[in-house]
Amino acid sequence: MAGGDVAESKSHGKGKKKKGRRLGIRIDMTPLVDVAFLLLTFFMYTTSMSRPQTMEINLPPDKNVHVEVAETKLMTLRVNDKGVIYWSMAMEAPKIVDFKDFRAFLADKSANIPGLIVILKIDRQGKYKMMVDLIDEFNLAGVQRFSLAPMTDQDKSIISKVQG
Repeated sequence: MAGGDVAESKSHGKGKKKKGRRLGIRIDMTPLVDVAFLLLTFFMYTTSMSRPQTMEINLPPDKNVHVEVAETKLMTLRVNDKGVIYWSMAMEAPKIVDFKDFRAFLADKSANIPGLIVILKIDRQGKYKMMVDLIDEFNLAGVQRFSLAPMTDQDKSIISKVQG
């Protein structure tokens, strides 16, 4: 704690006061250090320390490398500019799946087809959020292998045949 003595002034006769000797003041810093370390530990324990979210991306080492994949293990997802999801296996005609049923659909396909590879094609006019949501659904459904590809005019014509 803080402590100290203050000298009293003494008067000598004619009104002159003689100042007393001043004593040193001693301040105990122990409580201040205790409070500082208490605040430090409080903020360290209450701060959330999270790792940055990252995703591993494997790119082919050479552009001329061709990888052979069985058609039975290949699923193509096409998303138009309105966010409608069309899926097809191998060379089948595309079918529509709702986004709310998408995770269960993917989990089912992934469980039934070991080594499933998904190709995701999104229209350039579509929203970026849709692609991020679909990739999140891949991770939640346990799909480990997927690829992003540009949507071509041929893909758009395939989608228009299903719509019309």
